[in-house]
Amino acid sequence: MPAILVTIHDVAPPLMPRVERLWHSCERRGVKPGLLVVPDWHGASPIEGAASCVEWVRARAAEGAEIFLHGERHDEVGSLRALGDHLRALGRTNREGEFLTLDYDAARAKIDRGLARLRALGLDPVGFVPPAWLARPGAFRAARDAGLSVAEDDAVVHVFRRARTVTSPVVRWSSRGAVRAYGSLLQAELRWKLQRHAETVRIALHPADLDHPATAASVERELDRWLEAGHAEPYSSLWR
Repeated sequence: MPAILVTIHDVAPPLMPRVERLWHSCERRGVKPGLLVVPDWHGASPIEGAASCVEWVRARAAEGAEIFLHGERHDEVGSLRALGDHLRALGRTNREGEFLTLDYDAARAKIDRGLARLRALGLDPVGFVPPAWLARPGAFRAARDAGLSVAEDDAVVHVFRRARTVTSPVVRWSSRGAVRAYGSLLQAELRWKLQRHAETVRIALHPADLDHPATAASVERELDRWLEAGHAEPYSSLWR
């Protein structure tokens, strides 16, 4: 039985109605997903200015949800991509790879600022997930050096508390257009057929998954069948 790690990405004030819908979908199934919080969504929505969002995240953390830093602002504003960066991001994000181009120092500065903002709100992040899972190796070293327990890219989970990595596929969706939406359903089906016997599987939910009826329905189906095949676990199970 695989361990199923469920997370909700893009927890930020403008997206809260859909974040809450995803939370309730998990809650109905007895799952407390990890919450990937963005302190200042696109540089225009500081979480400190949204009391209801802060209160909601605090309440979920008090119920046992693990908190992750999900970048500082999530988008790539102010960053310049080199050719290699374009190739790494090809088809994976619409300029939302905040850490795609950053070296250790730039990544560490963003991580430190983001952690300080969340901690000032009474939140205690356990880990870091770069937007779109795109980051250079220096960003993961920065997350480790910032004292976090865990970070991840789209292939592995970096468990700093145990100095090891855990290979783990990610079930995820894209609703950016009909072609991508239906393509992500096919990808989810292939994950099930080819990787359902993996030791650890991640299910990554995004507010935008609810924007297309096909992906919204797929989220519900995939949660059901993966949770029937495995058991939901927190990320802390990787280092306990």
